Amino acid sequence: MLNGASSSGKTSLARCLLELLEEPWITLGVDDLIGALAPSLVGEAPQNEGRPPLLAYGADGMVQLSPAWRDVEAAWYAGVVAMARAGLRVILDEVLLDGGTGQRRVAHYLDGLSLLWVGVHCDPAIAVQRERARSDRMDGMATSQASKVHDGVHYDVVVDTTAASSEHCARVVIEQICQS
Repeated sequence: MLNGASSSGKTSLARCLLELLEEPWITLGVDDLIGALAPSLVGEAPQNEGRPPLLAYGADGMVQLSPAWRDVEAAWYAGVVAMARAGLRVILDEVLLDGGTGQRRVAHYLDGLSLLWVGVHCDPAIAVQRERARSDRMDGMATSQASKVHDGVHYDVVVDTTAASSEHCARVVIEQICQS
């Protein structure tokens, strides 16, 4: 489980892990879930009358989740668990917007699976530069998430992508996987 703010380097780290790990793994993340939903449900298109969005983005980049989001999230994780129990190794690329509370919720969903918690940190100023270079992020997401996604979260290993390469960070994670 990779947890970090938007533009912290989680997806680049996950891609590098996929290449370096010996056995086949897949990577799934909250962006995949959002991308699989109707754009009107995730703030990417005008909402349909009578069908409120599951999430919305504030002008400051804050992500606001509706209560119905948790039902969708629970079903998503049930699918991830089914794949993992079938023998598929999964790297989860996540943004725990509610920090430790989110970690406990996700740990409940993934109960019974072997799980390595990886904190992906990045200097907020660098994350903002990365965010601005991307076409799929709102300004402010990296800043609004920088510390709160880590608040109260307990990790098995932490990497910092500010200056370290994705490959270096991946090797740190793999070393921890081998020790587990």
